[in-house]
Amino acid sequence: MEYADDVAPARFTSLPSWLLSRAAGVGHRLLAERLAEAGARGYHYRLLATLEEFGPASQATLGRRSGIHLSDLVAVLNDLEGRGFVERTPDPADKRRNVITITAAGRREGKRLGERLDQVQEELLAPLTAKEREQLTELLGRIVAHHQAA
Repeated sequence: MEYADDVAPARFTSLPSWLLSRAAGVGHRLLAERLAEAGARGYHYRLLATLEEFGPASQATLGRRSGIHLSDLVAVLNDLEGRGFVERTPDPADKRRNVITITAAGRREGKRLGERLDQVQEELLAPLTAKEREQLTELLGRIVAHHQAA
């Protein structure tokens, strides 16, 4: 049973920033749940997708491209390497650093996790039509691009 005091004030529930935060929370929860069911986390997918798209890279480059802080990156790489999804080799140009490369097993895992992410998008955006989904994605992209440029 819902009570009137369980309803948040429209003064902030109608604000785009409030709605974006709530939608982001739902998206994050769905993503974490679906990836956990697959024995993975978002960082796993982000690193595998980054390696798949851009190819082998140093840890520092991977951190910048994936948006994962270097303090978290090493633990994620250790986990992925332990599962056979990435390999570390000394950089021929600078033996002090490693080059990270995705393996064939890592490519398969990235594809499997990508399918999970597709399911999350479907679940999150279920109330929207295909056109509305495109519009929402375009608008959110513009907001992010504007604030990244600032």
